Amino acid sequence: MAGSLTNQVALVTGGSRGIGRAICQALDAEGTRIIVHYHRNRAAAEAVAATLQSPTLVQADVRSTDSIRYMVESLDDNSLDILVNNAGVWKPTPLGSTSEALLDEILQTNLKGMFWLTQAALPKLRDGARIVSISSTAGRVGIAGGRSLYGATKAAVDSLTKSWALELAARGIRVNAVAPGYVETDMTAAHLGDPATRERALSRHPLGRLGTTEDVAKVVTFLCTDAAKFMTGQSLNVSGGFVI
Repeated sequence: MAGSLTNQVALVTGGSRGIGRAICQALDAEGTRIIVHYHRNRAAAEAVAATLQSPTLVQADVRSTDSIRYMVESLDDNSLDILVNNAGVWKPTPLGSTSEALLDEILQTNLKGMFWLTQAALPKLRDGARIVSISSTAGRVGIAGGRSLYGATKAAVDSLTKSWALELAARGIRVNAVAPGYVETDMTAAHLGDPATRERALSRHPLGRLGTTEDVAKVVTFLCTDAAKFMTGQSLNVSGGFVI
């Protein structure tokens, strides 16, 4: 499949680390020119860029509509073939102790930011473009640990994916999502660093291991290629059997 996306342009949000980094590298391996979005950590974004063929770095706080607008405007005449909505936060919001500020941060990052960026980028998306959003199996099952709001935002991602697929079909734009289970990243390191938590997570994976960022990135890449050209409105479960 190498080179299957040659000369195409992809904007990947949250591309400086974890799953976003792996997506940038997987798409780059297929010949895609990557626009790496980051929020605060420019050094991490530059480290990713150093592994890519012809990257562009863009900065934005996806919680801010103004920041998103400035970022999209900075793309100038660049048209997009691929938009990957990956930026997100994963924090506990237990009932009884969650602040309004934390609630707003999760809603604005995981849901409002995704919606607003997709809307702002729409004029730059070519007919036949692909949108892939990172969802989660947390949007499909109840989850312990007070992460109900995170799960709710990911259920919303799946819902938006279905509706946008219908809304944008006339332009040939395919809209899909990828729903990982437990994936080992720096964002989950503290949670999975607890031996008991890690063992519980492993015990719920029939394939006997946790996911890697590359596992997710390969499925995102597949959805961007012609191998998936008759797929839209889907949210693919990439969880090693954690959710079936």
